[in-house]
Amino acid sequence: MSRAVTLQAARERQPGVVAPSPCISVCRLDDERTRCVGCHRTLAEIGAWSRLDDAAKLDIWREVEVRQGIAT
Repeated sequence: MSRAVTLQAARERQPGVVAPSPCISVCRLDDERTRCVGCHRTLAEIGAWSRLDDAAKLDIWREVEVRQGIAT
């Protein structure tokens, strides 16, 4: 079972960044080839990440946490 990817942990890895990347360097697609098993983002989210503003990145973070069942 993979470790949960959380915004809080990402902020600890990247201090001072409002919306840090969820990437944990486990870059592998799931069996359906739709999401990364490391960061839980879709291929479209990964591809768009560098062009998004902080608000859009935080929206993706909410989705990442929902996909893992850890959303609060």
